[in-house]
Amino acid sequence: MNPVAYAVKCVGGPIEAARICGRSRQAVDKWIVNGRLPRTEYTGETCYAEQLAAVSEGAFTAEWLLAQSTYSSS
Repeated sequence: MNPVAYAVKCVGGPIEAARICGRSRQAVDKWIVNGRLPRTEYTGETCYAEQLAAVSEGAFTAEWLLAQSTYSSS
């Protein structure tokens, strides 16, 4: 299980993660398939990792999620 899939599972699944982040379930499904959050998360434009970590009951931190699912522009 990739780090994003783990984080999504910890917060209650893709539908709940989408609600928390204000995105569509399809967007969250794409994060899971790609194994990383969108580019905007790594450039500081969004804070989905923080939003997910805040409701994870300590299962993971935003820092861990970002470090484990590093964005690559290639």
